[in-house]
Order: sequence, then structure tokens, then C-alpha cells
Amino acid sequence: MSYRDALAPWCIIQHLPKLQYVIVARFRKRNDAEDYLKVVKRLNPAIAYEIVFDPPNFED
Repeated sequence: MSYRDALAPWCIIQHLPKLQYVIVARFRKRNDAEDYLKVVKRLNPAIAYEIVFDPPNFED
């Protein structure tokens, strides 16, 4: 995880087949992620999106 990604731990992910996912966007605050999630779901309600917390791992 890059330093830039570590500064934005809240992620919007899109679920894909075979238990895979793709990170759509990253945010520093959960409120921002929730607002963005509402917009994305309104634009494309057929796709499953979710907010997740991706904690930074500085051991690498």
C-alpha cells in the first residue's frame, strides 16, 4: 500500500464474480465515502457496491 493510499483508508469497492472486487474510490473520511456511495448506487443500481475500511500496513 502506498503512502497516499494509507492516508485514505475508507474504500468503495465493487463486487465482481468469483469473490473478487475492485476498489472504485478511496476517501479519508467515512462521511465522504457514504455520500459517494449514494451517488454511485443512484447512477447504477444493478451493481453491488460497499464501503470497507482498509487499515494501513506500515510493516512492509
